[in-house]
Amino acid sequence: MQNWVKLMPLAIKLQQRTISTTAQMAGKRNFRKFNVYGKRGTRVVKEAQRTLASPPVAVHKRGVRDTGITVNGQYVEIPEKIPDIIVPDLTGCKLKPYVSYKAPDVVQSEFTSLDLFNAVYSQKIIEDFKAGQLKADGSPKEPSANEQLTPQEALLRARRTGSDIF
Repeated sequence: MQNWVKLMPLAIKLQQRTISTTAQMAGKRNFRKFNVYGKRGTRVVKEAQRTLASPPVAVHKRGVRDTGITVNGQYVEIPEKIPDIIVPDLTGCKLKPYVSYKAPDVVQSEFTSLDLFNAVYSQKIIEDFKAGQLKADGSPKEPSANEQLTPQEALLRARRTGSDIF
């Protein structure tokens, strides 16, 4: 009973809140218990991305597009997907790479189907009309290679790879 009386002031003293003005660890922390890894995943995630066919976390390609597809586990390169950089020969070019902010703005109207027709067919139609080379229905007597195309052939040519640069 006497021990309890002796321990009572000690128990009350331990229950009091105290404020310490000095840092206990003096800036030292145990960082070994914190998992620190890159923002693209741990070693385990990266290993899963290399080995599994469909990893739980997709592989971040950092903005680079694939140049092929995977067929039956084999990667097949597609030549059309490989970028082909065409650089013109600029020897003797008088233009400079700098454009002044004082340069006037170029305002250009929208390129319509009528503009396309005028650029491609109108000149030949005018020449055929002046030379009397049109039939009664308005079709040319001697059609050019583009005028002989069927709608299906024209669509296939338009959808062909590289048709936009020819």
